Amino acid sequence: MQSALIVKYGEERLPRYTSYPTSPCFTPDVDDSTYGDWLTAVPLEKAASLYVHIPFCRSMCWYCGCHTTITRGDRPIVDYLQMLREEICLVSARTKAPINIDHLHFGGGTPTIMGPKKLLGLIELLHEHFGFTDSTQIALEIDPRTLDQEMATVLGEAGIHRASVGVQTFDPVVQKAINRIQNIEQTMQAVSHLRRAGVDSINFDLVYGLPHQTVKSCIETTKAAIEMCPDRFAVFGYAHVPSFKKHQRLIDEVALADAESRIAQAEAIAENLLAAGYRRIGIDHFARPGDSLAIAQANGQLHRNFQGYTTDACETLIGFGASAIGRMAGGYVQNEIHPGRYAKRIVSGRLAITKGYRSSAEDRLRASVIERLMCDFQVDVPALAAVKGLESGALLDGNVRLAMLEADGVLENTGGVIRLREDGRFLIRAVAAAFDSYLLQSARNYSKTA
Repeated sequence: MQSALIVKYGEERLPRYTSYPTSPCFTPDVDDSTYGDWLTAVPLEKAASLYVHIPFCRSMCWYCGCHTTITRGDRPIVDYLQMLREEICLVSARTKAPINIDHLHFGGGTPTIMGPKKLLGLIELLHEHFGFTDSTQIALEIDPRTLDQEMATVLGEAGIHRASVGVQTFDPVVQKAINRIQNIEQTMQAVSHLRRAGVDSINFDLVYGLPHQTVKSCIETTKAAIEMCPDRFAVFGYAHVPSFKKHQRLIDEVALADAESRIAQAEAIAENLLAAGYRRIGIDHFARPGDSLAIAQANGQLHRNFQGYTTDACETLIGFGASAIGRMAGGYVQNEIHPGRYAKRIVSGRLAITKGYRSSAEDRLRASVIERLMCDFQVDVPALAAVKGLESGALLDGNVRLAMLEADGVLENTGGVIRLREDGRFLIRAVAAAFDSYLLQSARNYSKTA
């Protein structure tokens, strides 16, 4: 039955549902004035999260789907960091008082490209404008090819709790095909630097569905990665969208796997991680049993945001930097994507927001339903609707896609209590899409993933 389901649903272009509605629905109707009002309304009794985007890399990995700028020199980075500092001041000036912070995440690009002193200075500035405690979780993305002991030491001094290390694949044939040469020794050295510096949690990112990748090479990469004993793994399917990311045109499309092969690669990685004692978290994360992510899943407290699965339950997420997305009680906001235009807005004294989305009560209900499906593989739609003071009929009545998935044996629907069958969990995003009222109008913008 699985092969038939792969044929029917496996080639669909569906979002990863790290938010709802997803970013293709954002419009200029939500502007910097809206954002300013939302910031002023942030409740001070509740903690928030911060995301800081550093969009620069030294070279382009052809598979990359992030908003990234390549620079050989440091001048663009220095100029950008000055704008970032000014944005932090602009945003914090709109809140009633310093907001307490539960989570801070540095993403990119390559966040460590700014160098040790600049990173410390940026964190110090955030401490000046927001409330940090010993329990604030700080995470940062790492390119192991460029991490040295000096930077790792600073990460420890700055209170970085978790480093997310980009591995992707150790197969040299695949690495050449994606323009990212990274040997096992470089990764081992980076992990050693981080642990010596006191960074107490390490995540590895792996990718399947890359050109020339096979089940065998996925298994070999996974086994080599397991030997380094990371606390977590995030396993993503490569999204080939050359019309959107022009550098992906350098990838040989003929060498890409079909949907069935991609799923086989993903499951091969999963089987080896499970055999090594990691627990499966949702669709694409794995964690050691004592990790906070595994504990949150066991307690029904797992969440999903733009970084994937998380323990972060904050309603407010403030994003800094070009392309950064924020989440507020009223909806979503996104900064200007292009670093140059982002800088012009900041220099003019304006918030960097250029688009967003104002969420309705029904949007928030659908977002909760989708999040619980993505985290728990089950959801009680009527119960969630009742909590929010809404009727569940808008989501369930006449839901043709949900009925089709039930008829195909992917899920069980008992009075609006949706449960995915064990062998249908690989289609969780297809199930989540049954509650996405915007999917048809924005499907062409979504990337193709397994």
